[in-house]
Amino acid sequence: MISFSGTYTDQYQLTMGQVYFLKGHTHDTAVFDYFFRKLPFEGGYAIFAGLQDLLNILKDLSFTEEDIKFLGTLGLDQEYLEYLKKFKFRGTIYSAKEGDIIFPGEPVVRVEANIIEAQLIETLLLNILNFQTLIATKASRMSVQAKGRTLIDFGLRRAQGLGGYHASRAAVVGGFDATSNTAAGRDFGIPVSGTMAHSFIQSYDDELTAFRDFAEIHPNNTILLVDTYDTLKSGIPNAITMAHEMEKKGHKLKGIRLDSGDLAYLARKTREMLDKEGLNYVKISVSNQLDEHLIKSLLDQEAPIDIFGVGTNLVTGNPDSALDGVYKLSFFDNKPRIKLSETISKVTLPHKKQVFRMLDKEGNFLGADVVCMQEEKDPEMMFHPFDPLKFLSIAEDQKEALLHKVMENGKILEEPKSLQEIATFSKERLAKLPQEFKRFFNPHLYKVGISLRLKEERDRLIQEHKIK
Repeated sequence: MISFSGTYTDQYQLTMGQVYFLKGHTHDTAVFDYFFRKLPFEGGYAIFAGLQDLLNILKDLSFTEEDIKFLGTLGLDQEYLEYLKKFKFRGTIYSAKEGDIIFPGEPVVRVEANIIEAQLIETLLLNILNFQTLIATKASRMSVQAKGRTLIDFGLRRAQGLGGYHASRAAVVGGFDATSNTAAGRDFGIPVSGTMAHSFIQSYDDELTAFRDFAEIHPNNTILLVDTYDTLKSGIPNAITMAHEMEKKGHKLKGIRLDSGDLAYLARKTREMLDKEGLNYVKISVSNQLDEHLIKSLLDQEAPIDIFGVGTNLVTGNPDSALDGVYKLSFFDNKPRIKLSETISKVTLPHKKQVFRMLDKEGNFLGADVVCMQEEKDPEMMFHPFDPLKFLSIAEDQKEALLHKVMENGKILEEPKSLQEIATFSKERLAKLPQEFKRFFNPHLYKVGISLRLKEERDRLIQEHKIK
Protein backbone atom coordinates (compact mmCIF):
# COMPACT_ATOMS: atom_id res chain seq x y z
CA MET A 1 0.00 0.00 0.00
CA ILE A 2 1.07 3.59 -0.61
CA SER A 3 2.03 5.20 2.71
CA PHE A 4 0.85 8.61 3.89
CA SER A 5 1.96 10.88 6.71
CA GLY A 6 0.75 14.18 8.12
CA THR A 7 2.89 16.08 5.60
CA TYR A 8 0.60 14.88 2.79
CA THR A 9 -1.06 18.27 2.93
CA ASP A 10 -0.73 21.83 1.68
CA GLN A 11 1.45 24.29 3.54
CA TYR A 12 -1.43 26.64 4.26
CA GLN A 13 -3.15 23.94 6.32
CA LEU A 14 -0.10 23.86 8.59
CA THR A 15 0.22 27.64 8.86
CA MET A 16 -3.46 28.01 9.75
CA GLY A 17 -3.06 25.20 12.27
CA GLN A 18 -0.21 27.05 13.94
CA VAL A 19 -2.37 30.14 14.42
CA TYR A 20 -5.19 28.06 15.92
CA PHE A 21 -2.69 26.37 18.24
CA LEU A 22 -0.95 29.53 19.46
CA LYS A 23 -4.26 31.38 19.91
CA GLY A 24 -5.72 28.66 22.12
CA HIS A 25 -8.22 27.06 19.74
CA THR A 26 -6.81 23.55 20.02
CA HIS A 27 -10.01 22.11 21.51
CA ASP A 28 -12.55 24.19 19.55
CA THR A 29 -14.80 21.94 17.47
CA ALA A 30 -15.30 22.59 13.77
CA VAL A 31 -17.63 21.05 11.21
CA PHE A 32 -16.61 20.85 7.55
CA ASP A 33 -18.67 19.61 4.58
CA TYR A 34 -17.26 17.90 1.51
CA PHE A 35 -19.32 18.35 -1.66
CA PHE A 36 -18.84 19.09 -5.35
CA ARG A 37 -20.45 21.71 -7.56
CA LYS A 38 -20.54 20.30 -11.10
CA LEU A 39 -21.05 16.85 -12.59
CA PRO A 40 -18.15 15.63 -14.71
CA PHE A 41 -18.36 14.49 -18.35
CA GLU A 42 -21.69 16.29 -18.93
CA GLY A 43 -23.31 13.33 -17.21
CA GLY A 44 -26.33 12.97 -14.96
CA TYR A 45 -24.76 11.49 -11.81
CA ALA A 46 -21.50 10.73 -10.00
CA ILE A 47 -20.28 7.61 -8.17
CA PHE A 48 -18.85 8.26 -4.70
CA ALA A 49 -15.50 6.49 -4.27
CA GLY A 50 -12.42 6.57 -2.05
CA LEU A 51 -14.08 6.60 1.38
CA GLN A 52 -12.63 3.33 2.66
CA ASP A 53 -9.13 4.34 1.61
CA LEU A 54 -9.56 7.70 3.32
CA LEU A 55 -10.72 6.17 6.61
CA ASN A 56 -7.88 3.65 6.62
CA ILE A 57 -5.37 6.47 6.17
CA LEU A 58 -6.95 8.74 8.80
CA LYS A 59 -6.97 6.12 11.56
CA ASP A 60 -3.17 5.88 11.42
CA LEU A 61 -2.27 9.40 10.30
CA SER A 62 0.68 10.94 12.14
CA PHE A 63 3.86 12.95 11.71
CA THR A 64 7.13 11.02 11.68
CA GLU A 65 10.39 12.27 13.19
CA GLU A 66 11.56 13.01 9.67
CA ASP A 67 8.37 15.02 9.06
CA ILE A 68 8.90 17.12 12.18
CA LYS A 69 12.52 17.76 11.29
CA PHE A 70 11.50 18.96 7.83
CA LEU A 71 8.68 21.14 9.16
CA GLY A 72 11.20 22.78 11.46
CA THR A 73 13.04 24.05 8.39
CA LEU A 74 9.84 25.83 7.30
CA GLY A 75 9.95 28.13 10.30
CA LEU A 76 7.06 26.60 12.26
CA ASP A 77 6.89 27.28 16.01
CA GLN A 78 8.65 24.74 18.23
CA GLU A 79 5.68 24.33 20.58
CA TYR A 80 3.44 23.69 17.59
CA LEU A 81 5.90 21.08 16.31
CA GLU A 82 5.73 19.36 19.68
CA TYR A 83 1.95 19.28 19.31
CA LEU A 84 2.27 17.76 15.83
CA LYS A 85 4.57 15.04 17.19
CA LYS A 86 1.57 13.69 19.11
CA PHE A 87 -0.96 14.36 16.35
CA LYS A 88 -3.69 11.82 15.80
CA PHE A 89 -7.02 12.29 14.10
CA ARG A 90 -9.70 11.86 16.77
CA GLY A 91 -12.63 13.30 14.88
CA THR A 92 -16.02 11.96 13.86
CA ILE A 93 -17.05 11.51 10.24
CA TYR A 94 -20.48 11.14 8.69
CA SER A 95 -20.58 10.04 5.08
CA ALA A 96 -22.60 8.68 2.20
CA LYS A 97 -21.85 5.02 1.57
CA GLU A 98 -19.02 4.36 -0.81
CA GLY A 99 -20.38 3.46 -4.24
CA ASP A 100 -23.56 5.50 -3.79
CA ILE A 101 -24.93 7.84 -6.43
CA ILE A 102 -24.27 11.48 -5.54
CA PHE A 103 -25.13 14.87 -6.98
CA PRO A 104 -23.80 18.45 -6.93
CA GLY A 105 -24.44 20.74 -3.98
CA GLU A 106 -25.21 18.09 -1.36
CA PRO A 107 -22.83 17.23 1.52
CA VAL A 108 -21.28 13.85 0.83
CA VAL A 109 -18.97 13.81 3.88
CA ARG A 110 -19.22 15.74 7.16
CA VAL A 111 -16.14 16.04 9.37
CA GLU A 112 -16.46 16.99 13.05
CA ALA A 113 -13.16 17.46 14.87
CA ASN A 114 -11.08 20.04 16.66
CA ILE A 115 -10.24 22.83 14.23
CA ILE A 116 -6.59 21.81 13.78
CA GLU A 117 -7.38 18.15 13.05
CA ALA A 118 -10.22 19.08 10.71
CA GLN A 119 -8.01 21.56 8.86
CA LEU A 120 -4.95 19.34 8.50
CA ILE A 121 -6.88 16.51 6.79
CA GLU A 122 -8.51 18.76 4.17
CA THR A 123 -5.98 18.26 1.39
CA LEU A 124 -5.77 14.50 1.93
CA LEU A 125 -9.56 14.15 1.93
CA LEU A 126 -9.95 16.19 -1.26
CA ASN A 127 -7.09 14.39 -2.98
CA ILE A 128 -8.50 10.91 -2.30
CA LEU A 129 -12.22 11.56 -2.76
CA ASN A 130 -12.09 13.93 -5.72
CA PHE A 131 -9.86 11.65 -7.77
CA GLN A 132 -11.50 8.32 -7.02
CA THR A 133 -15.01 9.76 -7.47
CA LEU A 134 -13.98 11.18 -10.84
CA ILE A 135 -12.54 7.86 -12.05
CA ALA A 136 -15.40 5.76 -10.67
CA THR A 137 -17.86 8.03 -12.49
CA LYS A 138 -15.89 7.73 -15.74
CA ALA A 139 -15.80 3.94 -15.32
CA SER A 140 -19.53 3.82 -14.68
CA ARG A 141 -20.25 5.71 -17.89
CA MET A 142 -18.24 3.13 -19.80
CA SER A 143 -19.90 0.26 -17.96
CA VAL A 144 -23.37 1.54 -18.85
CA GLN A 145 -22.39 1.73 -22.53
CA ALA A 146 -20.65 -1.67 -22.51
CA LYS A 147 -23.97 -3.34 -21.60
CA GLY A 148 -22.53 -6.21 -19.59
CA ARG A 149 -19.37 -6.83 -21.60
CA THR A 150 -16.07 -7.23 -19.76
CA LEU A 151 -14.09 -4.06 -18.98
CA ILE A 152 -10.39 -4.17 -18.08
CA ASP A 153 -8.29 -1.26 -16.81
CA PHE A 154 -5.11 -0.89 -18.90
CA GLY A 155 -4.25 2.61 -17.67
CA LEU A 156 -1.27 2.41 -15.30
CA ARG A 157 1.38 3.32 -17.88
CA ARG A 158 -0.56 6.44 -18.91
CA ALA A 159 -1.68 7.59 -15.47
CA GLN A 160 -0.39 10.69 -13.70
CA GLY A 161 2.25 9.00 -11.58
CA LEU A 162 0.95 7.04 -8.61
CA GLY A 163 -2.62 8.09 -9.43
CA GLY A 164 -2.87 4.91 -11.49
CA TYR A 165 -2.85 2.86 -8.28
CA HIS A 166 -6.07 4.36 -6.90
CA ALA A 167 -7.54 4.71 -10.38
CA SER A 168 -7.57 0.93 -10.71
CA ARG A 169 -9.52 0.64 -7.46
CA ALA A 170 -11.98 3.38 -8.40
CA ALA A 171 -12.56 1.79 -11.81
CA VAL A 172 -13.86 -1.35 -10.11
CA VAL A 173 -16.21 0.70 -7.93
CA GLY A 174 -17.58 2.16 -11.16
CA GLY A 175 -18.13 -1.19 -12.86
CA PHE A 176 -14.83 -2.49 -14.29
CA ASP A 177 -14.03 -6.18 -13.96
CA ALA A 178 -10.25 -6.45 -13.91
CA THR A 179 -6.96 -4.54 -14.17
CA SER A 180 -3.50 -4.96 -15.65
CA ASN A 181 -2.13 -3.24 -12.50
CA THR A 182 -0.65 -6.05 -10.43
CA ALA A 183 -0.02 -3.87 -7.34
CA ALA A 184 -3.66 -2.81 -7.25
CA GLY A 185 -4.67 -6.41 -7.85
CA ARG A 186 -2.63 -7.52 -4.86
CA ASP A 187 -3.78 -4.79 -2.47
CA PHE A 188 -7.45 -4.48 -3.45
CA GLY A 189 -8.28 -8.01 -4.56
CA ILE A 190 -8.94 -7.03 -8.17
CA PRO A 191 -8.69 -9.79 -10.83
CA VAL A 192 -5.49 -9.19 -12.81
CA SER A 193 -5.39 -9.55 -16.58
CA GLY A 194 -2.64 -9.28 -19.20
CA THR A 195 -0.94 -11.34 -21.87
CA MET A 196 1.47 -9.92 -24.45
CA ALA A 197 2.70 -6.78 -26.22
CA HIS A 198 3.75 -6.20 -29.81
CA SER A 199 7.39 -6.34 -28.74
CA PHE A 200 6.98 -9.99 -27.76
CA ILE A 201 5.91 -10.90 -31.28
CA GLN A 202 8.53 -8.64 -32.87
CA SER A 203 11.25 -10.41 -30.90
CA TYR A 204 10.57 -13.57 -32.96
CA ASP A 205 11.43 -14.09 -36.62
CA ASP A 206 7.83 -15.06 -37.35
CA GLU A 207 4.44 -14.44 -35.74
CA LEU A 208 3.27 -18.05 -35.54
CA THR A 209 6.32 -19.17 -33.56
CA ALA A 210 5.71 -16.35 -31.09
CA PHE A 211 2.11 -17.52 -30.71
CA ARG A 212 3.21 -21.13 -30.22
CA ASP A 213 5.71 -20.33 -27.50
CA PHE A 214 3.25 -18.16 -25.62
CA ALA A 215 0.50 -20.80 -25.80
CA GLU A 216 2.93 -23.47 -24.60
CA ILE A 217 3.83 -21.48 -21.49
CA HIS A 218 0.31 -20.09 -20.83
CA PRO A 219 -2.07 -22.75 -22.19
CA ASN A 220 -5.00 -21.74 -19.96
CA ASN A 221 -4.79 -18.00 -20.53
CA THR A 222 -3.82 -17.40 -24.14
CA ILE A 223 -5.02 -14.16 -25.70
CA LEU A 224 -3.14 -13.41 -28.91
CA LEU A 225 -2.37 -9.89 -30.10
CA VAL A 226 -3.10 -10.10 -33.82
CA ASP A 227 -2.31 -6.68 -35.34
CA THR A 228 1.50 -6.60 -35.23
CA TYR A 229 1.85 -7.10 -39.00
CA ASP A 230 -1.45 -7.63 -40.81
CA THR A 231 -4.56 -8.45 -38.80
CA LEU A 232 -6.65 -10.26 -41.42
CA LYS A 233 -3.89 -11.77 -43.58
CA SER A 234 -1.46 -12.79 -40.86
CA GLY A 235 -2.65 -12.29 -37.29
CA ILE A 236 -6.05 -13.98 -37.46
CA PRO A 237 -4.95 -16.87 -39.74
CA ASN A 238 -2.05 -17.61 -37.38
CA ALA A 239 -4.39 -17.36 -34.38
CA ILE A 240 -6.73 -19.87 -36.05
CA THR A 241 -3.82 -22.24 -36.65
CA MET A 242 -2.81 -21.83 -33.03
CA ALA A 243 -6.36 -22.48 -31.81
CA HIS A 244 -6.59 -25.78 -33.68
CA GLU A 245 -3.17 -26.86 -32.39
CA MET A 246 -4.28 -26.06 -28.84
CA GLU A 247 -7.49 -28.06 -29.28
CA LYS A 248 -5.42 -31.13 -30.18
CA LYS A 249 -3.57 -30.73 -26.88
CA GLY A 250 -6.76 -30.38 -24.87
CA HIS A 251 -6.64 -26.60 -24.47
CA LYS A 252 -8.60 -23.70 -25.90
CA LEU A 253 -7.54 -20.32 -27.21
CA LYS A 254 -9.12 -17.81 -24.86
CA GLY A 255 -9.23 -14.83 -27.18
CA ILE A 256 -7.59 -12.42 -29.59
CA ARG A 257 -6.91 -8.71 -29.13
CA LEU A 258 -7.26 -5.91 -31.69
CA ASP A 259 -5.23 -2.81 -30.85
CA SER A 260 -5.38 -0.70 -34.01
CA GLY A 261 -7.29 0.01 -37.19
CA ASP A 262 -11.04 0.13 -37.77
CA LEU A 263 -12.09 -1.86 -34.72
CA ALA A 264 -15.73 -2.37 -35.76
CA TYR A 265 -14.78 -3.65 -39.24
CA LEU A 266 -11.93 -5.82 -37.96
CA ALA A 267 -14.07 -7.28 -35.18
CA ARG A 268 -16.77 -8.31 -37.66
CA LYS A 269 -14.26 -9.87 -40.07
CA THR A 270 -12.47 -11.60 -37.20
CA ARG A 271 -15.72 -13.07 -35.89
CA GLU A 272 -16.60 -14.37 -39.36
CA MET A 273 -13.18 -16.00 -39.78
CA LEU A 274 -13.20 -17.55 -36.32
CA ASP A 275 -16.77 -18.87 -36.57
CA LYS A 276 -16.07 -20.37 -40.02
CA GLU A 277 -13.35 -22.46 -38.34
CA GLY A 278 -15.64 -23.56 -35.50
CA LEU A 279 -13.98 -21.21 -33.03
CA ASN A 280 -17.08 -19.43 -31.82
CA TYR A 281 -15.80 -19.71 -28.23
CA VAL A 282 -12.79 -17.46 -28.91
CA LYS A 283 -13.42 -14.00 -27.44
CA ILE A 284 -12.66 -10.74 -29.23
CA SER A 285 -11.06 -8.02 -27.14
CA VAL A 286 -10.19 -4.51 -28.28
CA SER A 287 -8.05 -1.67 -26.98
CA ASN A 288 -6.57 1.61 -28.28
CA GLN A 289 -7.77 4.97 -26.92
CA LEU A 290 -11.20 3.70 -25.89
CA ASP A 291 -13.71 5.76 -23.89
CA GLU A 292 -17.48 5.70 -23.38
CA HIS A 293 -18.06 7.49 -26.69
CA LEU A 294 -16.08 4.95 -28.72
CA ILE A 295 -17.54 1.99 -26.82
CA LYS A 296 -21.03 3.30 -27.59
CA SER A 297 -20.13 3.83 -31.24
CA LEU A 298 -18.70 0.32 -31.62
CA LEU A 299 -21.74 -1.34 -30.08
CA ASP A 300 -24.15 0.90 -32.01
CA GLN A 301 -22.43 -0.58 -35.09
CA GLU A 302 -23.11 -4.05 -33.64
CA ALA A 303 -19.41 -4.85 -33.50
CA PRO A 304 -19.06 -8.38 -32.00
CA ILE A 305 -16.75 -7.35 -29.18
CA ASP A 306 -16.61 -9.23 -25.88
CA ILE A 307 -13.91 -7.38 -23.93
CA PHE A 308 -12.83 -3.73 -23.79
CA GLY A 309 -9.36 -2.79 -22.51
CA VAL A 310 -9.41 0.88 -21.52
CA GLY A 311 -6.37 2.92 -20.55
CA THR A 312 -5.60 6.62 -20.89
CA ASN A 313 -9.12 8.04 -21.03
CA LEU A 314 -10.15 6.09 -17.93
CA VAL A 315 -7.31 6.78 -15.51
CA THR A 316 -6.87 10.44 -16.47
CA GLY A 317 -10.61 11.19 -16.30
CA ASN A 318 -10.42 12.65 -19.79
CA PRO A 319 -11.63 15.23 -20.73
CA ASP A 320 -12.44 16.71 -17.29
CA SER A 321 -9.32 15.52 -15.43
CA ALA A 322 -10.53 16.75 -12.01
CA LEU A 323 -13.67 16.83 -9.89
CA ASP A 324 -14.33 20.25 -8.34
CA GLY A 325 -14.99 18.91 -4.84
CA VAL A 326 -14.57 21.39 -2.00
CA TYR A 327 -14.29 21.31 1.81
CA LYS A 328 -16.11 24.15 3.53
CA LEU A 329 -16.57 25.19 7.16
CA SER A 330 -20.23 25.10 8.21
CA PHE A 331 -20.09 25.25 12.03
CA PHE A 332 -17.47 26.47 14.53
CA ASP A 333 -17.38 27.51 18.17
CA ASN A 334 -21.05 26.57 18.55
CA LYS A 335 -22.09 28.94 15.76
CA PRO A 336 -23.21 28.30 12.17
CA ARG A 337 -20.78 29.60 9.54
CA ILE A 338 -21.33 30.68 5.96
CA LYS A 339 -19.16 31.75 3.04
CA LEU A 340 -20.63 34.49 0.85
CA SER A 341 -19.74 35.14 -2.77
CA GLU A 342 -20.65 37.36 -5.68
CA THR A 343 -21.24 34.05 -7.48
CA ILE A 344 -24.45 32.87 -5.86
CA SER A 345 -23.72 29.19 -6.50
CA LYS A 346 -20.64 29.51 -4.26
CA VAL A 347 -22.60 30.64 -1.17
CA THR A 348 -22.24 27.76 1.28
CA LEU A 349 -24.84 26.13 3.53
CA PRO A 350 -24.39 26.60 7.30
CA HIS A 351 -24.98 24.20 10.22
CA LYS A 352 -24.65 20.45 10.66
CA LYS A 353 -26.74 18.86 7.94
CA GLN A 354 -28.34 15.65 6.75
CA VAL A 355 -29.35 14.68 3.22
CA PHE A 356 -32.51 12.76 2.39
CA ARG A 357 -33.22 11.00 -0.89
CA MET A 358 -36.82 10.73 -2.09
CA LEU A 359 -37.86 7.19 -3.01
CA ASP A 360 -40.91 5.65 -4.63
CA LYS A 361 -42.75 2.65 -3.14
CA GLU A 362 -40.32 0.24 -4.83
CA GLY A 363 -37.30 2.05 -3.40
CA ASN A 364 -36.27 3.68 -6.68
CA PHE A 365 -34.96 7.24 -6.72
CA LEU A 366 -37.57 9.90 -7.47
CA GLY A 367 -35.08 12.41 -8.84
CA ALA A 368 -34.83 14.68 -5.79
CA ASP A 369 -32.57 14.99 -2.72
CA VAL A 370 -33.09 17.51 0.07
CA VAL A 371 -30.38 18.99 2.30
CA CYS A 372 -31.71 19.85 5.74
CA MET A 373 -30.70 20.55 9.33
CA GLN A 374 -29.22 17.54 11.10
CA GLU A 375 -32.12 17.27 13.54
CA GLU A 376 -34.83 17.31 10.88
CA LYS A 377 -36.41 13.89 10.42
CA ASP A 378 -39.10 14.45 7.79
CA PRO A 379 -38.92 17.79 5.94
CA GLU A 380 -42.12 18.51 4.04
CA MET A 381 -40.88 21.05 1.48
CA MET A 382 -37.70 21.51 -0.52
CA PHE A 383 -36.62 24.77 -2.13
CA HIS A 384 -34.27 25.51 -4.99
CA PRO A 385 -30.97 26.62 -3.40
CA PHE A 386 -30.89 29.92 -5.31
CA ASP A 387 -34.35 30.51 -6.78
CA PRO A 388 -36.95 31.15 -4.03
CA LEU A 389 -39.82 30.79 -6.52
CA LYS A 390 -39.00 27.13 -7.16
CA PHE A 391 -40.11 24.67 -4.49
CA LEU A 392 -41.51 21.16 -4.22
CA SER A 393 -43.71 19.33 -1.73
CA ILE A 394 -42.04 16.17 -0.45
CA ALA A 395 -44.37 15.51 2.50
CA GLU A 396 -45.75 12.27 1.05
CA ASP A 397 -42.47 10.89 -0.29
CA GLN A 398 -40.53 8.07 1.31
CA LYS A 399 -37.15 9.39 2.48
CA GLU A 400 -33.76 7.76 2.95
CA ALA A 401 -30.97 9.36 4.98
CA LEU A 402 -27.68 9.38 3.05
CA LEU A 403 -25.15 10.42 5.70
CA HIS A 404 -24.12 7.77 8.23
CA LYS A 405 -21.57 7.87 11.04
CA VAL A 406 -18.55 5.94 9.78
CA MET A 407 -15.81 7.11 12.18
CA GLU A 408 -15.92 8.21 15.82
CA ASN A 409 -12.99 9.44 17.91
CA GLY A 410 -10.72 8.48 15.03
CA LYS A 411 -11.90 4.86 14.99
CA ILE A 412 -13.62 3.19 12.04
CA LEU A 413 -17.06 1.98 13.10
CA GLU A 414 -17.79 -0.67 10.47
CA GLU A 415 -15.94 -3.71 9.21
CA PRO A 416 -14.30 -2.85 5.88
CA LYS A 417 -16.15 -4.11 2.83
CA SER A 418 -14.41 -5.87 0.00
CA LEU A 419 -13.99 -3.89 -3.19
CA GLN A 420 -16.41 -6.25 -4.91
CA GLU A 421 -19.04 -5.63 -2.23
CA ILE A 422 -18.69 -1.88 -2.80
CA ALA A 423 -18.93 -2.36 -6.56
CA THR A 424 -22.05 -4.54 -6.20
CA PHE A 425 -23.68 -1.92 -3.96
CA SER A 426 -22.88 0.78 -6.50
CA LYS A 427 -24.42 -1.27 -9.30
CA GLU A 428 -27.56 -1.80 -7.22
CA ARG A 429 -27.86 1.92 -6.49
CA LEU A 430 -27.35 2.83 -10.14
CA ALA A 431 -30.18 0.47 -11.06
CA LYS A 432 -32.48 2.56 -8.82
CA LEU A 433 -31.67 5.73 -10.77
CA PRO A 434 -34.29 6.41 -13.47
CA GLN A 435 -33.08 6.02 -17.03
CA GLU A 436 -33.47 9.70 -17.92
CA PHE A 437 -30.58 10.54 -15.55
CA LYS A 438 -28.38 7.92 -17.23
CA ARG A 439 -28.97 9.15 -20.79
CA PHE A 440 -25.72 9.49 -22.70
CA PHE A 441 -26.68 12.85 -24.17
CA ASN A 442 -28.54 15.60 -22.32
CA PRO A 443 -29.37 13.65 -19.14
CA HIS A 444 -32.17 14.94 -16.96
CA LEU A 445 -31.16 17.25 -14.09
CA TYR A 446 -31.43 15.61 -10.65
CA LYS A 447 -32.96 18.08 -8.19
CA VAL A 448 -31.02 18.94 -5.03
CA GLY A 449 -32.94 21.34 -2.79
CA ILE A 450 -32.82 22.65 0.75
CA SER A 451 -35.41 22.44 3.51
CA LEU A 452 -37.37 25.48 4.69
CA ARG A 453 -35.51 25.58 8.02
CA LEU A 454 -32.11 25.45 6.36
CA LYS A 455 -33.15 28.10 3.83
CA GLU A 456 -34.30 30.42 6.62
CA GLU A 457 -31.05 29.94 8.53
CA ARG A 458 -28.93 30.57 5.45
CA ASP A 459 -30.90 33.69 4.53
CA ARG A 460 -30.67 34.98 8.11
CA LEU A 461 -26.89 34.66 8.11
CA ILE A 462 -26.63 36.34 4.72
CA GLN A 463 -28.58 39.32 6.06
CA GLU A 464 -26.49 39.47 9.23
CA HIS A 465 -23.26 39.65 7.24
CA LYS A 466 -24.68 42.24 4.85
CA ILE A 467 -25.53 44.48 7.82
CA LYS A 468 -22.02 44.08 9.19
